[in-house]
This record gives sequence, structure tokens and C-alpha cells, in this order.
Amino acid sequence: MAETRLRPTAGRVRRLVSHPASVPLALLAGAGYLWTTDPHEPGHLLPRCPFNWATGLLCPACGATRMVYDLMHGDVPGAFHDNAALFVLAPVGLFLYGRWLAEGLRGRTYRPVIPGRYQAVLIAGALVWGVLRNIN
Repeated sequence: MAETRLRPTAGRVRRLVSHPASVPLALLAGAGYLWTTDPHEPGHLLPRCPFNWATGLLCPACGATRMVYDLMHGDVPGAFHDNAALFVLAPVGLFLYGRWLAEGLRGRTYRPVIPGRYQAVLIAGALVWGVLRNIN
């Protein structure tokens, strides 16, 4: 009799990885490493921004890891200094994640739809922020 093995299908793996409850586990693992690793100091295993590596310029998201580190350690002014735009927009992202998690735990799908004009505003804002932070 042939041995039958249960192999996860691509759909099962995709559902597991994209389930809202799996995200907190990944966030906790990353936060645990970040808690003990100061991204302000060189010599750690945190990835470097590919845009910064290639151009030497700051992208609109550069400083996000340092910002989260500072927030975890209670340095709010330092977090704002690391990336002011993300600091201001972070509550929106946390709200959307909370909504996604709540709906996912209820077995429902939540996919926010951002109208085209708001997408254009976000992209333009990111471009302006990217230029302004590299002018100094």
C-alpha cells in the first residue's frame, strides 16, 4: 500500500500566511529582535534600504525602523525626528490593520479600497516628502 502524505497546497499556505492572526506572530518576532538591536548604531543584521544603498538618498520610508525602535523605547521626539511623515500616518495604518485583524478573526475578508484621487495624493505626498528630506 502506498504511503499517503499530506502536502499543503499553495492555497492552504497562502491562507495561512495571509491570515490576519499570523501577522502578530511575525511582528512579535521582529519586535523582539528590534528591542535588543539599536538601528542607530552600525553592525547589526537589520536590512538597509535598497533605495538608499543604490542612490545614497533617503526614500520616503527611510527611518521607519529607527522610528519604531524609538517608539518602543519611549523616545517620541526621536521617533518623530526619524521619519515625521510615517509618524503622523502610523495611526491610519494601525487602524486599517486593526480592522483587517478584527474582520479576519470573524472569518470575513477586509480589503480597503482607496479611490484613485486619494492614491494620487498619497503618491504625490510621498514624492514631495522624499524630495524635501533630501534637500537639507
